[in-house]
Amino acid sequence: MSERPTDARKADRPARLISVVDRRSGVDRRATSDQASGLERRRGPGRRLSDFTRAAEEGEMTREQFLFLVAIDEFKKANNKAFPSWTDVLEVVRLLGYRKTMPSELALNAAEDWREPPDSPAQVRPDRWEERVSADRSRHAA
Repeated sequence: MSERPTDARKADRPARLISVVDRRSGVDRRATSDQASGLERRRGPGRRLSDFTRAAEEGEMTREQFLFLVAIDEFKKANNKAFPSWTDVLEVVRLLGYRKTMPSELALNAAEDWREPPDSPAQVRPDRWEERVSADRSRHAA
């Protein structure tokens, strides 16, 4: 059976293990940089949800949101995955036709921004994908 540490044992520990940040002090431990990325969604005085987000949370999705939801659901069923990876999500997004054609509205210091032509291919499928799909379809039709 383990004992609770005594005050003598606490004194032997480094100060960093004993110190605790009082959340009431106003210091936000989640703040990671001086510059905001543009991804903050926490609410407070003067911060309201966008119509885009509020409508989705209330169950009134736009056509775009509904299409994305259905596409992700179909991907999960087709690949027997309850939790798709972020790479899987990006694959679905690109197969829906989304391309990086505009400069980013986010301030991301760890990644370089780029643009691509709107008619560029998705480039998420392996080489000769169409040949394999048509061969599978003809095999199943027979």
